[in-house]
Amino acid sequence: MIASSHYTGLAGYAHDSVPRAGVLLVNLGTPEAPTTRAVRRYLAEFLSDPRVIELPRWLWWPILHGVILRLRPQRSAHAYASIWTEAGSPLRVHSEALCAALQTALAARMPGPVTVRLAMRYGRPQVRASIAQLQREGVRRLLVLPLYPQYSATSTGSVLDAVADAIRRLRWPPELRVINDYHGDAGHLDALAESVRRHWAQHGRGEKLLLSFHGIPYRYFIAGDPYYCQCLATARLLRERLGLRAEDVLLSFQSRVGRGRWLQPATDATLRALPAQGVKRLDVICPGFAADCLETLEEIALRGKADFLGAGGESFHYIPALNSSDAQVRALSALALRHMGGWPELAPDFNAATHAATQASARERAAHDRNR
Repeated sequence: MIASSHYTGLAGYAHDSVPRAGVLLVNLGTPEAPTTRAVRRYLAEFLSDPRVIELPRWLWWPILHGVILRLRPQRSAHAYASIWTEAGSPLRVHSEALCAALQTALAARMPGPVTVRLAMRYGRPQVRASIAQLQREGVRRLLVLPLYPQYSATSTGSVLDAVADAIRRLRWPPELRVINDYHGDAGHLDALAESVRRHWAQHGRGEKLLLSFHGIPYRYFIAGDPYYCQCLATARLLRERLGLRAEDVLLSFQSRVGRGRWLQPATDATLRALPAQGVKRLDVICPGFAADCLETLEEIALRGKADFLGAGGESFHYIPALNSSDAQVRALSALALRHMGGWPELAPDFNAATHAATQASARERAAHDRNR
């Protein structure tokens, strides 16, 4: 039998407190600073995740600690420094703004109380700490929304691991729901299409639209990861919304690491090859990223642009991620409300005062029975 001290309780918990609904947004994460030491700490956590690197630990550990964490942090720190802002990491800044905007949107549409919090799978705020904070604030029903439109074991699957680890020691875990993916959600696709049209209205339209998704090793796809198929579906549905021909839209995969086979075609190779194929004006969007980050701002908007122009391209435009735009907030709030369907906090007749009075009455009866 497990001792009661194994579980985390709620200090000062009041049994007549009004239960709240909660939404936990989870993004990938970011170093605390664009320094070699901070990046090394972040990469050590990220690359130690067996969901990310599916190799035996005895094989991977010497590579990670003997080679990668000795060489890569300094190079990555330089890349982070090139996009860092006065407010901090772009991914964290955009994610926090999205969290605040989603809090306002859901509070306006829900009769009952709701709290939205942000967590990072790697780095801070930690998933465990954010869930603990939600519980202290009275959240009894929790919707987990990983900010990955397409599911992969390397991203959403890892978030589910972190959530499970966080709640397994709670004395009273919240009712839990999870959004596995939203790659084909109509509101999300509408938001993407709106961002492309807005860009075209302001900057003109390129000859091709390249959709660059984060890559995964090919063997993960063969093992059953649905990520590749969901990327294809997002690309097709977005193209249809934009009224484009199949030949007007290209798809590629970025952020390849190591010598193993990854999903193809590779974004960097595609950008260098397009000018020789007659494409001189190119628009690029990254539909797999909810918020701009190192992979979009440095890898695509800076290095990708240099690759394309250096190969003979004449015009390169990166279309920003949805970030905290009104379109993304509308899409994610509608998505969250659908997945919270049936919860008391969404009922039109939800009355917090009545609920608190009922709970208080039950507590008084329990106290009376103890004193008999």
